[in-house]
Amino acid sequence: MPRYSIDGIDLDIPLHCLNDNLKQQLQNEHYEWKEVNGLKRHLKKGDRVLDLGGGAGYIAIQAARIAGAGNVATVEASAEMVQAIGRNLVLNHAEAVRVLHGAVVPDDFSGGSVEFDVKPAFWSSAIAVGPRKGAAQRIKVPALRLSDLLHAFEPNLVIMDVEGAERDLARQDWPLMVQLVIMEIHPQTYPPAGIQEIFDGMSKAGFAYMPWGSRGNLVVFQRLPGKGMGC
Repeated sequence: MPRYSIDGIDLDIPLHCLNDNLKQQLQNEHYEWKEVNGLKRHLKKGDRVLDLGGGAGYIAIQAARIAGAGNVATVEASAEMVQAIGRNLVLNHAEAVRVLHGAVVPDDFSGGSVEFDVKPAFWSSAIAVGPRKGAAQRIKVPALRLSDLLHAFEPNLVIMDVEGAERDLARQDWPLMVQLVIMEIHPQTYPPAGIQEIFDGMSKAGFAYMPWGSRGNLVVFQRLPGKGMGC
């Protein structure tokens, strides 16, 4: 199994979960660099972090370094990558991070499971939309509603890379405990109107665009004082 070292963090990732582009990003230590910059800009010791779209566990481990492993929870839909996260947490002495298996859905999602497309490169896997494409394997995974996760873990910072699902998550209410949302948006999966929906939804929920830490498709939203719903 290949091992990569990025910013002092060791990651073991199954070979069949990688493609050439992802391998290059890992080898060059460019993997998730925008998310890490956003975290390091805003995260403080003792903060509580919910990481949506855990991947190989890299972001959760970065968060654990700053906030403390016991203050971090990560959610990943691929069962194989959940196992990889577990191994990487042990490898990097961050075993106290909590790991949940499932895909994050909005509160109005009606089922207990959701179809998920597992793609050859783990970072492209996503909740299924439309007919299955290419080499993706379509499976069913537990559906985890956003509000249930927020109330279970009470994070003040949420970071997400959910391959397009952010469009639905941005349109619902966010409790006041969440003060910062670091979100990777995916304009290749929805039209410009979808980006506007995200910004409109987060504004309605009491957040404003935060330029510090935002870069390209990595967007930071900060809670406005006195804005939003209660816990």
